[in-house]
Amino acid sequence: MENRNNVTEFILLGLSQNKKVRMLCFLFFLLCYLTIWLGNLVIMISITCSQLTNQPMYFFLSYLALLDLFYTYTVTPKPMADLLTERKIISYKNCMTQLFTTHFFGGIEVFILTGMAYDQYVAICKPLHYAIIMNRQRCNSILLASCAGGLLHSLGLLLLTIFLPFCGPDEIGHYFCDVYPLLKLACTKTDKIGFLVIANSGLMGMVIFVVLMASYVMIMYNLRAYSAESRHKALSTCSSHITVVILFFVPVIFIYIRPTTTLPEDKVFTLFYTIIVPMLNPLIYTLRNVEMKNAIRKVWCNQMFVEGKQM
Repeated sequence: MENRNNVTEFILLGLSQNKKVRMLCFLFFLLCYLTIWLGNLVIMISITCSQLTNQPMYFFLSYLALLDLFYTYTVTPKPMADLLTERKIISYKNCMTQLFTTHFFGGIEVFILTGMAYDQYVAICKPLHYAIIMNRQRCNSILLASCAGGLLHSLGLLLLTIFLPFCGPDEIGHYFCDVYPLLKLACTKTDKIGFLVIANSGLMGMVIFVVLMASYVMIMYNLRAYSAESRHKALSTCSSHITVVILFFVPVIFIYIRPTTTLPEDKVFTLFYTIIVPMLNPLIYTLRNVEMKNAIRKVWCNQMFVEGKQM
């Protein structure tokens, strides 16, 4: 405990030490962050203010958009501020808090994506029982289970990290506090803890990814019995989900499935599931979704029409 208190703050090395590169990274982060907030708020409001909120898929999508806002809020503002300063410091307490919250919201997102895949599986493979299986009570249960799963995942990583002794060095080779960069700084052997991290994050991500892809294979197989129009609509929805799943899970598996180590490429791969996927989610789920586009058009056009009449 005494050794751990020797380090009260960490220095984040960030994405680059070059000023020009840091400025470009800041503009990139700023553009992505504004896009994330704008796109996900539009999705949330459009679903909430339309009849889509009664459909399980859009029920989950609205919460996925909300999670993207929480998730990126725990990661993005700090690196953005650090890109404008020379010395990037984070306290031990804030570092542990960031570790917990990022994995908490990220874990919930993983399980909600699983819930969305289950919804698609039931809708296509068991259409006659869909209304009974995917009732609002079942949707709420899936949401609560997702929160519980995210809590257990993040709490496990926090407990593996918070009791480690840190006595120097204090430089984290990343742009935010994550478990593997912290394990490198610990003043003790972390091989066993590294395997527990693999089981908690890497294997969990791998298993869920395989299950999701298997479910989509079954969905594609069952689509053969549908008409061409229904098949096209279902494929549009499923392709959106598959795109999000691949963009999210592949970088996660790449980083957490291996033993305790960090690579220079980790920062780039981390950008995918912390910044790029939350930014692309609104586009992926709306560009090929007629119902979502109609809901956005009705909600926002009606709002502008009402404001125009009031003026």
